[in-house]
Amino acid sequence: MKRLLVIGIGAGDPDHLTLQAVKAIAAADVFFIVDKGEVKQDLVQLRLDLIAEHGREPYRIAEARDPERDRTTPAYAAAVDDWRSRRALACETLIREELGDGQTGAFLVWGDPGVYDSTLAIVEEILRRGNVTFDYEVVPGISSVAALTARHRTSLTQVGRPVHLTTGRRLAERGATADDMVVMLDAHCSFAGFDDFHIHWGAYLGTPDEILVSGPVAEVGDRIRELRAEARARKGWIMDTYLLRRTPPADR
Repeated sequence: MKRLLVIGIGAGDPDHLTLQAVKAIAAADVFFIVDKGEVKQDLVQLRLDLIAEHGREPYRIAEARDPERDRTTPAYAAAVDDWRSRRALACETLIREELGDGQTGAFLVWGDPGVYDSTLAIVEEILRRGNVTFDYEVVPGISSVAALTARHRTSLTQVGRPVHLTTGRRLAERGATADDMVVMLDAHCSFAGFDDFHIHWGAYLGTPDEILVSGPVAEVGDRIRELRAEARARKGWIMDTYLLRRTPPADR
């Protein structure tokens, strides 16, 4: 039986790697890299650096190109499903052709595999197709959410209050659904107008390019938009996350 490891490697700091992840990397015979192109080459390089430091020779690296996703269509869910299926086909080919029986392959996943990442859904889709058989395990990692709250020295939860984990698209569509909301995948700064909230925002968390801003949305919102636009123009991509927390009436 082929064996697959889905390993969370943290939000960007090489020291985010857990001891469990270090052992998992050392156990892999083949590492699968899905290349997102030159713009995001530093995301690939972090994985290669971790493999070089913790992998156990002899290992191999097998690469595939990440399919492009249609970002212009209003049919967002359909576009994501199409992209995910094409990515699953590319990963299936890697597993079938590059991983031998009795060998262990590994995907190194940014952050935590269970927090807004498609790898687990892709693995399950490959197994449903039935063209290749394998067993797999998931190694948790430090998510950008955990890195964000640590860097801002704040808690994710408050006594007796829920936290809603959502996307920028959902925030724009539905508005405030809780007093505490973690927002990811927000390309349009959908926090605009949430003037009764405090925001803890972070980009490129755990990397040398890390940017942090905290304060009332009404006071720091414009600054975040400017910093985000400048950073994306400079690097060609951005990964950011933020916590919105409703300000108590007495503090407004």
